Amino acid sequence: MKLKGKVHIFGDDVDTDAIIPGAYLKTTDVYELASHCMAGIDEDFPKRVNEGDLIVAGENFGCGSSREQAPISIKYCGIKAIVAESFARIFYRNCINIGLIPIVCKGIKKHVEDGYTIEIDLENEEIKIEDTEGTIIKKIKCSAPKGLACDILSAGGLVNYAKQKELK
Repeated sequence: MKLKGKVHIFGDDVDTDAIIPGAYLKTTDVYELASHCMAGIDEDFPKRVNEGDLIVAGENFGCGSSREQAPISIKYCGIKAIVAESFARIFYRNCINIGLIPIVCKGIKKHVEDGYTIEIDLENEEIKIEDTEGTIIKKIKCSAPKGLACDILSAGGLVNYAKQKELK
């Protein structure tokens, strides 16, 4: 599978309180959560996201509490995948469970800028980086989820995966 989208860049140690601050956790409506995605860093972020856009981040993305609302708000904001130098372990797993694709790519932040486009080839674990004019400026290797994690993502998340297994 290949994903292609515009990049939104975030730094190191973006915690779940910045992704979806506690004041917005009073709802279970995924679209209401999405409307406050990244409110701890940039309240206007959801307005700039188009369906299929991608996040590129630094080290330890998703650190902090284990709240599932953080990756849910990102997914329902329109983000298809997160490419980070590294992820907090629980956040990474929560992404897989809800069907948001987490990709590890060391060194990616030094090659991209807001507004660039990246194309992720999940099967070959490669990312093509295009500048704002569409010129490919770099290809780098990445690490996509494999095995059971990949199967869960392909099903759209853990609940869908379990339902598919139940039907067989």
